[in-house]
Amino acid sequence: MTHEEHHAAKTLGIGKAIAVLTSGGDAQGMNAAVRAVVRVGIFTGARVFFVHEGYQGLVDGGDNIKEATWESVSMMLQLGGTVIGSARCKDFREREGRLRAAYNLVKRGITNLCVIGGDGSLTGADTFRSEWSDLLGDLQKAGKITDEEATKSSYLNIVGLVGSIDNDFCGTDMTIGTDSALHRIMEIVDAITTTAQSHQRTFVLEVMGRHCGYLALVTSLSCGADWVFIPECPPDDDWEEHLCRRLSETRNRGSRLNIIIVAEGAIDKNGKPITSEDIKNLVVKRLGYDTRVTVLGHVQRGGTPSAFDRILGSRMGVEAVMALLEGTPDTPACVVSLSGNQAVRLPLMECVQVTKDVTKAMGEKKFDEALKLRGRSFMNNWEVYKLLAHVRPPVSKSGSHTVAVMNVGAPAAGMNAAVRSTVRIGLIQGNRVLVVHDGFEGLAKGQIEEAGWSYVGGWTGQGGSKLGTKRTLPKKSFEQISANITKFNIQGLVIIGGFEAYTGGLELMEGRKQFDELCIPFVVIPATVSNNVPGSDFSVGADTALNTICTTCDRIKQSAAGTKRRVFIIETMGGYCGYLATMAGLAAGADAAYIFEEPFTIRDLQANVEHLVQKMKTTVKRGLVLRNEKCNENYTTDFIFNLYSEEGKGIFDSRKNVLGHMQQGGSPTPFDRNFATKMGAKAMNWMSGKIKESYRNGRIFANTPDSGCVLGMRKRALLFQPVTELQDQTDFEHRIPKEQWWLKLRPILKILAKYEIDLDTSDHAHLEHITRKRSGEAAV
Repeated sequence: MTHEEHHAAKTLGIGKAIAVLTSGGDAQGMNAAVRAVVRVGIFTGARVFFVHEGYQGLVDGGDNIKEATWESVSMMLQLGGTVIGSARCKDFREREGRLRAAYNLVKRGITNLCVIGGDGSLTGADTFRSEWSDLLGDLQKAGKITDEEATKSSYLNIVGLVGSIDNDFCGTDMTIGTDSALHRIMEIVDAITTTAQSHQRTFVLEVMGRHCGYLALVTSLSCGADWVFIPECPPDDDWEEHLCRRLSETRNRGSRLNIIIVAEGAIDKNGKPITSEDIKNLVVKRLGYDTRVTVLGHVQRGGTPSAFDRILGSRMGVEAVMALLEGTPDTPACVVSLSGNQAVRLPLMECVQVTKDVTKAMGEKKFDEALKLRGRSFMNNWEVYKLLAHVRPPVSKSGSHTVAVMNVGAPAAGMNAAVRSTVRIGLIQGNRVLVVHDGFEGLAKGQIEEAGWSYVGGWTGQGGSKLGTKRTLPKKSFEQISANITKFNIQGLVIIGGFEAYTGGLELMEGRKQFDELCIPFVVIPATVSNNVPGSDFSVGADTALNTICTTCDRIKQSAAGTKRRVFIIETMGGYCGYLATMAGLAAGADAAYIFEEPFTIRDLQANVEHLVQKMKTTVKRGLVLRNEKCNENYTTDFIFNLYSEEGKGIFDSRKNVLGHMQQGGSPTPFDRNFATKMGAKAMNWMSGKIKESYRNGRIFANTPDSGCVLGMRKRALLFQPVTELQDQTDFEHRIPKEQWWLKLRPILKILAKYEIDLDTSDHAHLEHITRKRSGEAAV
């Protein structure tokens, strides 16, 4: 990449103007996107305008279109909804309205429009764009704009960001607001679970999502619901029988409650709506259970955005500005979205078309097709849900295998969800499943017991590790471990944990040379708040820790905003891995995040202090600095605090805060519950196949590299990678992978904190096509 290209980003926007608007239903995280568009726009030298009240403001003009400044988007990140307002607009649907909108833009020299909204809002934007030259022609004829103005604004660039809690937009894995809506729903489900258990009740919960069952589906996966009704997959004709049988089976297994999730658009095979009241009446009439209905309603749109949505909004905002400024008259209007964890650009109308195709397929009762069009991610959720909810575990254990499950390393939220799905999928396959307490130590000491279906009941929502977890590695107790593998006839091992789970796996591979007993397949599911396991972009528990840090930072920022001229230095966990510090910095709007992977010197510290001194002269009189616990052995949290205190004398005062073990606790977030559940299911399916493959003369013998794997998420897919192959990608001294994808997000953090740096645009999202994307899309 040339030096010139580096500086291109800083001058890309000179002489250009961008307008940003939010339209349609609001969604948490829209503000993060608006903030990023404004700040990155200003960074490139462009002028940026807010359009208040959505398209209505575009039509009405006047004070609705205001120029934005750097400070005008401060403190917006943690607010739900949309600060610049949104409205459903009738006028913009008429050509007359669009004519007025075009006039308002041309008069201000705005030729770039960033629209944040659902599919309706984005379709409207595309219509506007295709009519642009005709609209200008009309305005010229009427003498409302000069020829010079028309030439200057000859074409309109449009980029869309999908903001919608429904996650109903095809071509994007997650829309802005979906994760936050799931957070609201899970908070309520967890609360309802406690009261339902007290009274042995059945609860029917109705969630939003219009014609899309995503929220309902992920909720039911995340809380282990008994049944879910979604529009894409209507139940079979005798569903009433099936549902009642299912509920009474759950009760007979000793459960004190039933939870049924209903999407607001739920229908039966004939397209007739299935309402939450219908279900309640059915359960009361047939089973006589004490049943209550809770309709969640607009709560789901409210509240503060989750860490995921803030980062998503910020990343999409940056990408949107780049897409706008690189646009030419020939580039189609595009949508910036996320696939796996990569930013992609997709042609707007292709996405809208596929989204419409889903509705059409459902209208024509082609439900299988609707499910396919929703994409691989949706289908995977559905498959795992069906497995966990609708299969009766076989009674006989003939031809079964014995698989053991354990936790290793430090506790992480979501470990229990992974254990639950591993155990249950194992039982469904007809296997005998053992649970090991206290990691490898428990495996050596024989702290092992058999787990039945209800052993793991209600585990999804519980934080920490119920099995108990230790950092002990297996090497020094191979003899006892081998003896127990024989004694309990263990034929496969699922290891859920952090870096020790991975190094323990490597030791088991080594030990196979001496001990035949260790020649059994094993798989590692990464679960650690540090997110430092090689072979996976994400680990179970990191999202929960990130949200905990984020909430704390929000509170601290509020206190700082109250006292004015105050800088907080916050220390996060993560070992040598800077993931938590960096991502929390993005999500909480930090001024700096010190990490081990990006070495810093006294000059950098000086520059940061100077930057904060300048910041105190503006209207934003507070600072937030994050420091990863092991980023530098000499520049400790105390050192940095003392330096800031000394240098800031008379300008700002400093405070420090070490977050500590609260980062490992708490109830797992929807992302961690869902991710853990899917990883557990995937691991167990792999395990059954591997055990069958490894049969030699009536016993299991696995000594190939691919019989010991890490199951990880890489860019867009879940992959099994032999632990031995990951060795070269690991820095063992610092317990981190040598290459980490999130380091590419660090420049965004700095730009949003107003540093004049080079934005490396080499890792660029190019325009892809949605149809091609669907076949190779993430299976997550």
